[in-house]
Amino acid sequence: MVVDPSSKLLDIKMTRWIIVGVALLLPMLAVAQKVGYVSSDAIRTAYEPNRQAEERLNALVTEWKGELAQRQRDVDELEIEMKKNRLIWSDAERQQKDRELEDKRSDRDKFAREKFEPGGEHDKVAEGLFKAIWDKIYFGIQKVAAAEGYDMVWDKSVQPLVYVNAKYDITVKVMKELGIDADDLERKQKLVVEGDPRNQRAEEPRKRKSRRRSTSADVPEDPAPTDTQSNPNVQNAPLGPDGQPILPFSPPPKLPDTNPVPVDTNKREQDIPR
Repeated sequence: MVVDPSSKLLDIKMTRWIIVGVALLLPMLAVAQKVGYVSSDAIRTAYEPNRQAEERLNALVTEWKGELAQRQRDVDELEIEMKKNRLIWSDAERQQKDRELEDKRSDRDKFAREKFEPGGEHDKVAEGLFKAIWDKIYFGIQKVAAAEGYDMVWDKSVQPLVYVNAKYDITVKVMKELGIDADDLERKQKLVVEGDPRNQRAEEPRKRKSRRRSTSADVPEDPAPTDTQSNPNVQNAPLGPDGQPILPFSPPPKLPDTNPVPVDTNKREQDIPR
């Protein structure tokens, strides 16, 4: 089959546009949704049932390739025989060998198509071996995503991601959900997350404004008014030497005796000047 170079170039360009589109779409999705990603290849590689299924499929493939190689050797041996004996064979013998060679080539090609063509026996056996296993893996992904509150999870094994923060990788959590030992991978992921400068920025706590309505207990009581504040006469009254207001009804203040004069009680009244 001849591949058109222009169509191949078009596929490469479309793939690049898809990757760029995903890179531009992820930040917009992350604003409103919690987006994570997972590596299904890493999970399948570490999942023991998947490894057993791969070993069984590889054994079948090895057997089929051996049979195909034997058919090819039969074709090669017949071709060599025909080259050596073509001049000494009769026309009937040459025609018989030509038909035999054509049959061997046809049998070889038919076997290869039946085993390895898309939709052939290889694909059918693989689907029977891996379908139940892959269903368990993707069920584990859905379970972890629901428990962690993710709205969307990308499989980077299917759709490569240009760049993403490692703290959104739930591969290790899915492995633990499936009973896979992922301690080493978890330690590596922790180092990557801690080494990312974006994850080292401390988020400032948000100050929440209190919406509690004020009650009577919150309102401070006004101090009881004093006599000076409640009586306007007191506010406008003059102050005496002692600093107290002089009211109309209050007795006159007693002036301090700064120069006391001694009184002689034995002095007669006529001696007092008038």
